[in-house]
Amino acid sequence: MEFNERALGLVSPHLTLVKFEKKPTPEEIKGIFEKSDIPQIVATVKGNYDLLIYSNYFSDFEYAKWDKKTRIALSAYGAQWGTSELVHKQLGFFPLRQELISKLDIKPQFKKMLEMLNENARVSFAEISSKMGIHFNTAAYNFNRLMKKGYINRFTLAMNKPKNVTLMTFFARYSVKEGYESASANARKAFMDDDPDPLISRYLITAPLIGAYDFFTLGAFDSWDAAYKHDILYHKKIFSDYNVHMAYGEIEDVLIGRLPIRSVDTKSEYNILRWG
Repeated sequence: MEFNERALGLVSPHLTLVKFEKKPTPEEIKGIFEKSDIPQIVATVKGNYDLLIYSNYFSDFEYAKWDKKTRIALSAYGAQWGTSELVHKQLGFFPLRQELISKLDIKPQFKKMLEMLNENARVSFAEISSKMGIHFNTAAYNFNRLMKKGYINRFTLAMNKPKNVTLMTFFARYSVKEGYESASANARKAFMDDDPDPLISRYLITAPLIGAYDFFTLGAFDSWDAAYKHDILYHKKIFSDYNVHMAYGEIEDVLIGRLPIRSVDTKSEYNILRWG
């Protein structure tokens, strides 16, 4: 389920990468993050950093409190914490956890329906009416009202990491100066160009950032080498005059939440008009 997070009142989207001096166990990590409904995705990473976090909430103040509390909890592991605010998503989405959906400040019938759709987007009107204790026609009517609210961007597939696919995450930071927009346009061509190997072109999320880094990419590649060649080296070449720094790593396991694994027409879905 691809939600319109701002329409739902979620105003504080952040991406965070964490590097540990002393790595905690997956159980220790889950024990820290599962106490809150603010982190939507927490994944272990093999590469320049150890942890990838996507978080969002209803207020910047509540997010800031969680940020500080979590950093304190991770301080015993020598955590280096780099956070960036997500400006918007040029491509893709982040699935939301049921724990957060249950706290939405919307009408109860809409919230219940969103919870059911988030659990199974193929749920039928008959099942919705049965679980909600309402007539079939009422369920269909409420669904149409729900769609008009703009809470849902689209129905899509969200699942855990598939086998035999390398999921790579990239954070890029630039020294922005004259000519940056031109370099950005060239980098955009990498997402737009057709590739004989469709897997190499399967970018799942791209988003400009403000904070520790300037840009984020999540992509599915057939190997680490393919990811390095087709994304990292390309970025370093295009932004060679802008002191580009890249942090990257392969997702090992998703401890909290789910990743958005889907196949789309990148050219038609990519948000060209809002390039950062």
